[in-house]
Order: sequence, then structure tokens, then C-alpha cells
Amino acid sequence: MASIFSKIVAGEIPCHKVHESDEFLAFLDIMPVQKGHVLVVPKEEVDYIFDLEDALLSRMMLFAKEVAGKIKAVFPCDRVGVTVIGLEVPHAHIHLIPINNLHDMDFTREKLKLSSDELKSIAEKIAGA
Repeated sequence: MASIFSKIVAGEIPCHKVHESDEFLAFLDIMPVQKGHVLVVPKEEVDYIFDLEDALLSRMMLFAKEVAGKIKAVFPCDRVGVTVIGLEVPHAHIHLIPINNLHDMDFTREKLKLSSDELKSIAEKIAGA
């Protein structure tokens, strides 16, 4: 059964895309912990990130690094935090979040509620960076 991320990759569900390659897609999390919170997914549907072929996982991290540079250009921060939780959607993915302290990556906090227009604006800024 296709995950929600597979449906996003296939264009069946819209997203706020920030970057794309033949193998990967980066788009805004619609329930972010911080403005600029991006998800990086492989287009190939694999549930667990460490089940990805080694070469694909390596390329995914390099793709995420490129996206992190775009995020940092738009959201000045100390770091772009990287986390892999892997429980919420059965499709390998990496969270990239602009952070200035550990609290900025607290997934137990209430998520931000951003309008579609605000998400679109953020996505356009990151994509253009």
C-alpha cells in the first residue's frame, strides 16, 4: 500500500516542494515544529531508512545537505537540525529543521499552524535560495 509520501511523490497529493531530483523530493512539513521544517524523502518507497541501499542512502544525505544549505540561507540559524524518527509515516524520510537550540527540535510541542499561503511563500523562498 502506498504511503502518503508515495502519493505526494506521484503527484496524487499536493505539497509545497522546495527541491527535487530524479531520486529524491524535499517538501515542507505541513505540521512543522519550526518555520522552514522540510522533509526529504526518496522517491522509491522504502519504509525504514536503514533498509535503503547504501549508495542511495549516501546520495539522500548529500541531497539533504544541499537542501539544508537552502534552508539556512532563508532562515538564519545556528544549525539545520537533522533527525530521523521513522515512526509517523512508513516511508523513509529525514527532517531538516532550522534551529538555535535543542528546544527548537522538540517534537512533543504543539506544531505550528501555518496558512497555505504562508507555506507557499516559505517553499518559494527555500526553492529559490
